Amino acid sequence: MDRLTARFPGRLGIQQRALTPYRAEFFDALAKACSGGLSIFAGVPLPEETISTTETLNFARLTPARNLNLLGGPFYLCYQLGLLDWLADWDPTALIVETNQRYLSTPDAVRWMKQRRRPVLGWGLGAPQISGSFTRLRNTRRTSFLSQFDGLLTYSRRGAEEYASLGFPADKIFIAPNATSPRPVSPMLVRPPDFNGQPCVLFVGRLQARKRIDTLLEACAALVEGKSRKSIQPRLVIIGDGPERIPLQKLAGAIYPQAEFPGEKRASELIPYFLEADLFVLPGTGGLAVQEAMSYGLPVIMGQGDGTNDELVRPSNGWQLASLEMLADVLQEALSDAHRLRAMGAESYRIVAEEINLERMVEIFVQAVNQIKGATSGHVRAPE
Repeated sequence: MDRLTARFPGRLGIQQRALTPYRAEFFDALAKACSGGLSIFAGVPLPEETISTTETLNFARLTPARNLNLLGGPFYLCYQLGLLDWLADWDPTALIVETNQRYLSTPDAVRWMKQRRRPVLGWGLGAPQISGSFTRLRNTRRTSFLSQFDGLLTYSRRGAEEYASLGFPADKIFIAPNATSPRPVSPMLVRPPDFNGQPCVLFVGRLQARKRIDTLLEACAALVEGKSRKSIQPRLVIIGDGPERIPLQKLAGAIYPQAEFPGEKRASELIPYFLEADLFVLPGTGGLAVQEAMSYGLPVIMGQGDGTNDELVRPSNGWQLASLEMLADVLQEALSDAHRLRAMGAESYRIVAEEINLERMVEIFVQAVNQIKGATSGHVRAPE
C-alpha cells in the first residue's frame, strides 16, 4: 500500500453510519494519501443487524458518532448527533458522505461545507428504480437529495448509470469498484490442467441464512456425470461459523454427507484451503472473501446482488446467478471443463492484480476529490 502516487492536498472527512472491519485497511491507505490526514465520523449499528464494527485504525482518525435511531424497518431513519461538532473540530477541506436519504443529519453537514465553499461527494451503491406507492414523489425527493452533492462515488457502472438517469452530471460520477484486499504480492498459483481427482469447491463466510449454503448443498447433490463420464460431484468445503452451522450440518448429513465443515478460519489458516480449491462459490448475498479467492487464481460463482460485484465477477472469470435455481446447472458447466476453469482462474488473478484492489480504489477516491475540489473552488485554504 506504500506504492500510492496520487495525493490529496488537504484534510479529508468521511461520514459513515458504522465502521466495519473490512473498511479499516482502505481508510488507513486513503489517510496516507491525504497530506492533511483523514478523519472518519461513525457510530454503531442496531444490535439486531449483527454487523461487526471496529475502532482500530492505524493512520486514519475515528470520531465516534451517537446514532439516534428512529422508527424501524422500511421506515428507519437515523440522525447522527455530534456531526457538526466533528466538522468544526476536524475542519475538512473536502467531505465524503453516504448517499442515504434516511440519514437526517446529512443535509446539515452539506450546508456546513457549502457555507465554506468546500466540496461534498456522495458515496453509494446507486439509485435502483423505485416502484410502488408515491413513485413520482419519491423520485423527486431522491433527485433533490442527490443534487446537493458536488460529485458522486459508486462501485459499479450500473450504479453510475442509475445516478446519471436521474439527471446527475455523468462527468461528476466516479466508479470505484469495491475492494477489500490489496494487490496480490505473490505470483499466481499454477494449477495442473486437470483436476487432481475429485474437484474441490470452496465456500468461506459466515454461516447464516442469507448466504444460501443450503442451496449449494442441494446443487452439489444434483450434479451428474461430466464429459469424461465420471461423477463431478465435488469435495465441498464450507468454512465459517454462525447460527446456521448445526442445521446445515444436519442437511449435509441427509443429502451430501461428503461436505466438510472445518469451522471458522482466518488469515493464514485459510491459505491451504484456497490452494486446494478449484472453484469458489458464494450463492447468497455478501461475501468479503471473493477477492482473496481470486488472488489465488480461483474462478467464482456468486449470487447476483446490488451491482457492487458487477466489475469483479464477469463472464471471463465466473458466473453471477440471476436466480438460485441456476446454481446446479452452473456448477455442472463449471466442473465439466477443467481447462476452461483454469483460464477463468487466471483472469480472476489478473482482475485483482490490475483493476480491483485497495490501491486502485484509493487512487479513484483521490482523483474524484481532487477533480471536484478543483471544479468547485480554487480558494480552499490549506490545512494548518
